[in-house]
Amino acid sequence: MRLQDKVALITGAGSGIGRETTLLFAAESAKIVVVDVNDDAGRETVQMVEEQGGQAAYVHADISKAADCETMVRVAEETYGKLNVLFNNAGISHANDDDAVATDEDVWDLTMAINLKGVFLGCKYGIPALRRAGGGSIINTASFVALLGAATPQIAYTASKGGVLSMTRELAAIHARENIRVNALCPGPLHTELLMKYLNTEEKKQRRLVHIPMGRFGQAKEIAQAVLFLASDESSFVTGSTFTVDGGITAAYVTPE
Repeated sequence: MRLQDKVALITGAGSGIGRETTLLFAAESAKIVVVDVNDDAGRETVQMVEEQGGQAAYVHADISKAADCETMVRVAEETYGKLNVLFNNAGISHANDDDAVATDEDVWDLTMAINLKGVFLGCKYGIPALRRAGGGSIINTASFVALLGAATPQIAYTASKGGVLSMTRELAAIHARENIRVNALCPGPLHTELLMKYLNTEEKKQRRLVHIPMGRFGQAKEIAQAVLFLASDESSFVTGSTFTVDGGITAAYVTPE
C-alpha cells in the first residue's frame, strides 16, 4: 500500500478531484481528514471511505478563514496523531468571473480569498504539523490556465491559479531541507461539475475539446492518480514541480485535425 501509515488532509473533498483522491488514498491505506464547506457532501465522502473499509473523519472548514484552517489541521493531529500529506485542493470558479473590465471587485476578492489565500492558510497551519511529523508532502491545486491565458475570460480564476503556482515554488525552496516537498498540480479541462456547469451545451463542449490533443475531457480519477504519486514516497525527489495533467493542451500550438 503506497500510503501505509500516512495521514492526509484533503480540502474540497466533498466532490470532484477531492472526493476521488480521498477514495484512492483510502484504498492505499491512508487515514483521511475530509474537509469541505458542504457538510452533506463531505459526510457522504466519509461514508464512501468507510464502506470500502477505510478510515476518514469530516471537518467543516471555510479555507478562506484562518481559524477554520487552524482547526482542520488540529483535528487531523488530534484524531490520527500526525499529518503527512496536505492536499490544498478546494477552489471556486465564479459564474461572474469575466475579463478585467466586466469582473466585479467582489468576485475578484472572493476568488482570491478561496483559491489563493486558502492555499496560503492551509500551508500556514499545515507546515508546522508536517514538521512535527518529520516531513511530508504538500500538493496545491493550480490549473493549466496558470500556464496559458484562458481563451474564455476568467481573470480572477486565472490570476489566482498563477499565484498558487508561484507560491508553490517558493514554499518548495524554503522547506526542502525540512523534508517537506511542495508541488503544484495543474489539471486540464475535466469532466467535473465545476466545468460542466459552464459547458452546458454540446457546442460549448466541442469548442473546448478542439483544443485538447487527446480529444476528450479528463476524469477526476485520472487527476487523483497524479496526486497519489506526489503524496507517496515514489516522488521523494520531486519538489517545486509544475505537475501538468492536461491531455496535452499546454503542449499544443495548433489544433490537431
